[in-house]
Amino acid sequence: MPPLLRRTAAVFFFGLLSTPLLAETLSFTAHLSTASEVPMKSGTGQGEVSAHLNTTTSLLDYTITYTGLSGPATAAHFHGPAGPMETAGVAVKIGGDLSSPIRGSATLTPEQVSDLKKGSWYVNVHTRLNPSGEIRGQLTPGH
Repeated sequence: MPPLLRRTAAVFFFGLLSTPLLAETLSFTAHLSTASEVPMKSGTGQGEVSAHLNTTTSLLDYTITYTGLSGPATAAHFHGPAGPMETAGVAVKIGGDLSSPIRGSATLTPEQVSDLKKGSWYVNVHTRLNPSGEIRGQLTPGH
């Protein structure tokens, strides 16, 4: 191979190696309601969760909106792994201002990413009158 062609091939090959892979973004949604709590709660509280996972960085960005709670939100968490009628420990604590809309992000572990992709995470919003959770929703793959 001529020297110029060899150099061009080497630059092309090594350029491919240094090209970053494009990240895939997966979307998840949840409808939050009192009826989804375990055990079920009564009340008018409801809400929505929209979350996006960057599969390269494992960064989960989320927005949680809600209305009709019995009082101000005192805590909010991602829980898992658990199905819709199961409970689980806190996977990710949601900090900062808990008034609606709640916006934030968290870097997940490989195990957390796996559980989220399997649909084994739920979001719980707590109030003073319902310290174990007032509204809850299971995260599912969405658009």
